[in-house]
Amino acid sequence: MKHEQAGDLCNLKANMKNTFQQIFEGVPKAGKSMHLSQIYTEVYITEGGTAEVNQEHEVRQIETASRKPHRPETAIKLEDIFKAPPGRDWPIRTVMTMGVAGIGKTVLTQKFTLDWAEDKTNQNIQFIFPFTFRELNVLREKKFSLVELIHHFFPETKGIFSFEQFQVLFIFDGLDESRLGLDFNNNPILTDVTESSSVDVLLTNLIRGKLLPSALLWITTRPAAANQIPAQCVGMVTEIRGFTNSQKEEYFKKRFKDEEQANRIISHIKTSRSLHIMCRIPVFCWITATVLEDVMKTTEGGKLPKTLTEMYIQFLVVQTKVKKVKYDGGSETDPHWSPDNKKMIESLGKLAFDQLQKGNLIFYESDLTECGIDIRAASVYSGVNEKHRFFQSAVDMALQSPNGHLDLFLRFFLGLSLQTNQTLLKDLLTREEPSTETTDEAVQYIKRKMSEKLAADKIINLFDCLSEMNDLALVEEVQESLSSGRLSTDKLSSAQWSALVFILLSSEKDLNLFDLKKFINSDDDFARLLPVLDVSSKALLSVCNLSPSTCATLSTVLSSQSSHLRELDLSNNDLRDKGVTLLCGGLRSVHCTLTTLRLSGCLITEEGCASLASALDSNPIHLKELDLSYNHPGEEGVKKLTVQGSTWKPEKLRYGNVNYSCQLTIDTNTVNKKLQLSENNRKVTGVDESQSYPDHEQRFDYWPQVLCKESLPDRCYWEVIWSGKVEISVSYSGVQRKGGSNDCEFGFNNMSWSLSCSDEGRYSVCHQSKREFISSCSSSAPYHKVGVYVDYSGGTLSFYRVSSEIPIHLHTLKTEFTQPLYPGFGFWTGSSVTLC
Repeated sequence: MKHEQAGDLCNLKANMKNTFQQIFEGVPKAGKSMHLSQIYTEVYITEGGTAEVNQEHEVRQIETASRKPHRPETAIKLEDIFKAPPGRDWPIRTVMTMGVAGIGKTVLTQKFTLDWAEDKTNQNIQFIFPFTFRELNVLREKKFSLVELIHHFFPETKGIFSFEQFQVLFIFDGLDESRLGLDFNNNPILTDVTESSSVDVLLTNLIRGKLLPSALLWITTRPAAANQIPAQCVGMVTEIRGFTNSQKEEYFKKRFKDEEQANRIISHIKTSRSLHIMCRIPVFCWITATVLEDVMKTTEGGKLPKTLTEMYIQFLVVQTKVKKVKYDGGSETDPHWSPDNKKMIESLGKLAFDQLQKGNLIFYESDLTECGIDIRAASVYSGVNEKHRFFQSAVDMALQSPNGHLDLFLRFFLGLSLQTNQTLLKDLLTREEPSTETTDEAVQYIKRKMSEKLAADKIINLFDCLSEMNDLALVEEVQESLSSGRLSTDKLSSAQWSALVFILLSSEKDLNLFDLKKFINSDDDFARLLPVLDVSSKALLSVCNLSPSTCATLSTVLSSQSSHLRELDLSNNDLRDKGVTLLCGGLRSVHCTLTTLRLSGCLITEEGCASLASALDSNPIHLKELDLSYNHPGEEGVKKLTVQGSTWKPEKLRYGNVNYSCQLTIDTNTVNKKLQLSENNRKVTGVDESQSYPDHEQRFDYWPQVLCKESLPDRCYWEVIWSGKVEISVSYSGVQRKGGSNDCEFGFNNMSWSLSCSDEGRYSVCHQSKREFISSCSSSAPYHKVGVYVDYSGGTLSFYRVSSEIPIHLHTLKTEFTQPLYPGFGFWTGSSVTLC
């Protein structure tokens, strides 16, 4: 670089330091100016995504981002935004960074430029030229060459007429505010940096790499405008997710130097789900800080706002005071609801609601002008929606919205019905206000709507609406039952089911794993919790009494482009070949990225294996583990899944029943004296005559029962041959041995679980004295055999009739085991059990 050019660069950096060291927090020019280093807090940036338009409204995108990621993500440091990720050998020319409004895109570009100007980072770049589309819009009717455009905005570089020999970075901030055509299909090709053309043509050629191809480009945008740039022109897409929980705390501690005050605000925000989620957005943190600072300053020990409605109303009041003082020359003690202010807010409300109904996320100055709004005065407000009386219509409108664009409006609208919120706006509201009865009717209407089949985001928003109306009873009731372990899903109303879905979706726990088998006992239960499955990456659905028909729904989930499922456990459900064939429709889909599928004990035969083999051969990339143990694939079924030449190459394939088999031994110290041992203590028979066993503290002295010596491992399978009428059980060692009370009899206490079998073909299960009859069928087999499968950590106990060639699943009990388990048996006279 020549001496004169080096001087130009020094001047450019000096001016950029002066420009970017100061930041207007919140609304540009209306917020408070401060040094960037005083308030700057890192935001969470991730790699990934596509440069395509996201149809979801931004409120929903923030809700989604508040959950833990469904798949591993690559976090990116600001200074490494152009650094190629591992495994990528070619350089990145163009980065697109997406983020919702207020997430910090502009501040991020300012911090990047300031760090460069202060010689802290990215010194391999000789020149950084930050533009905003808002500035470029003004020049859309004029013509410049690329060099002239640079000189226009950065006069320090007027001594430089060629930039090809330098590493240059162009930053284009706010694509969503562009009023340029950006016609990539029809704009002429331009390669000469000294040739004049429209700003539109300059940008399309710069982005396509026709003009100054050596330059780096960084474009920021809201998701709704991302598709203005062709995907092939973008080297990498990044997304600003906003503040993590720790970054939220860091922001408020920087914003409030008083540590006690900062901690109070942080604690307060954590008590409100809505506020805590919205504080992922830095500009909402600024709104929150502005409001809470004012409330704590003006109201001694005052109640802090806990809902979004309260927060926005208080912010409106604060900003109206700012306008009164800053623009109207008044004082803070003057009445702030002047006629002009009322007219302004009414106009803003009309603009916001009209644009909201049209689905417009981005407003332009012309939109403000059309509503007769003074742009300068409007800049201090964040927008207010005009209030309507028709609560039910508002709820219906929001539920019918395909992308959630009315969600936040509905929350705010319903929140306005509270008397406490109306009091804050008492001089602004002029119409008759809703009565308490009307508000109660709105609450009941929302609860009735919850009985309908709704998507997860709609359920969440309805509960957020109830929260805005201070009606938390339904969620608190279900949450209390859930926390105490007393929740019984077979007694839940439709509204309570919705509350359970809301609680699960809003959980602070790791949302990657949903153990749904705790709540599902039927196909109907499965359908109610489908919104939870839609956002899960790992779903445990074993032992949920699911029928084959549920596999059609699961197939739809797997086929969805937005599916997050990576692991699916359907073990010990009677899915049979019909269910597996339905499931294979999803496995064939190019959108299915399932890596693990467990179908143990689902009564699958060779036919089901053939369907699986065909589906996996057509989509062989993702599934690495398939568990078909305790099924009946036969040699042909196994052959189809393991045939040489198949494109599907599993890392782990299980089949057969030998994986978890265990050997049992009778504990002779526990044998009741009315039981006779034979065949080397492998057979036990109920008899009338007392046997001459010595007394022992572990012996059952009343009930004709016996336990085995070995405690069972985490997963195990064993079989017994029986005759007559017997109880086949598992029990904790602490089950009582002396006396004839229920504490001693298998299945009639909280320490044992039992299957009752009889020669007549009747089966039943029993635990804590609750007996359930499960089967009544005769058998022509010369003997009776039962198989037992225990999954200790999974909390399941499964029984199978294995007398015939194809085992039959009898029943699976679900529980939470807390102590070591021991097999046990109970007898009627003349009955017997033989260990296999």
